Amino acid sequence: QVQLVESGGGSVQAGGSLRLSCVVSGYTHTDYSIGWFRQAPEKEREGVAVVHVGQGITYYTDSVKGRFTISLENAKNSLYLQMNSLKPEDSAVYYCATEPGLYSRLLSPRQYHYWGQGTQVTVSS
Repeated sequence: QVQLVESGGGSVQAGGSLRLSCVVSGYTHTDYSIGWFRQAPEKEREGVAVVHVGQGITYYTDSVKGRFTISLENAKNSLYLQMNSLKPEDSAVYYCATEPGLYSRLLSPRQYHYWGQGTQVTVSS
């Protein structure tokens, strides 16, 4: 059974930083995509940053480029999202998700079937 458990959310002032973590268990695929998604109140869930493990390519949504960094530590089965220069509009519940055999539209949440429970990020102005 695949499980993804996020942690690291919290409250921070604008301009601050947070580091999210996602521990994955029960997953045996070697060619897959894994990444971070977020959903703010009354908004659709959106892709933030994704890494395609098989291709070694990372993707970021435009609004976080240059501020967020996604990284994967295979030895710890962990995915991270370093978030710097946070803005109030980054406030949302952040989810970790993964999907095997995905090769296009990696930032589209609808492509993913395995999700964590989410962690809240709140950025105050």
